[in-house]
Amino acid sequence: MYLPPQFTAKDTQHAHQLMRDYPLASLISVDDEGLPFVTPLPLHVLEEGAELSLLGHCAKANPHWRYLQARPQAVVTFMGPQAYMSPRVYPDLVRVPTWNYLIVHCTVQARLIETFDDKDRLLKHLIADHDPDYADQWRNLGGDFQHKMMQGIVAFELKVTQLQCKLKLNQHRPESHAALRSAYAAGNDNERALADWMLRLGLFDGVQGES
Repeated sequence: MYLPPQFTAKDTQHAHQLMRDYPLASLISVDDEGLPFVTPLPLHVLEEGAELSLLGHCAKANPHWRYLQARPQAVVTFMGPQAYMSPRVYPDLVRVPTWNYLIVHCTVQARLIETFDDKDRLLKHLIADHDPDYADQWRNLGGDFQHKMMQGIVAFELKVTQLQCKLKLNQHRPESHAALRSAYAAGNDNERALADWMLRLGLFDGVQGES
């Protein structure tokens, strides 16, 4: 993606945090016609030393897994909070509006996960992420039901080979930061999340940096 240096995250943990806070990703592959094929799906972020992988699954009826099998390289995007930015946050009037957003792009290498035990381990990661109380219910559903459900999905590991994180918060215009953060802090959920990220990155009262 287009990534000007002033919007490039310097700390990879910021990308990891966004992926965990906004887990519904877009998995993008090339289909058999040579066109992009996109599947929205939640992904679990797995850090093992210096290795970063994303774990997920799709319905067996979804052809996406076949595209991953044929062409394992793919792209995953995570969209974090995003909101309009009014030019009224500037002290002067000769300005134009823009849109602020936080986004992570991952280039990945896909590997299908086929055994029941490995699929079960993957599902338990996702359950722990989103509904820990469901874990006991899943364990008590019985082996026959679990195997039937497993047959309806295709699970995969997406090993991250390249990571880009864009934090677009008007970093290069410090004269706007105080008014921008004040406007976002009084806004909707997305805007309040951006206000929090401005504080996290030190974008307030003209102070720039990353914590």
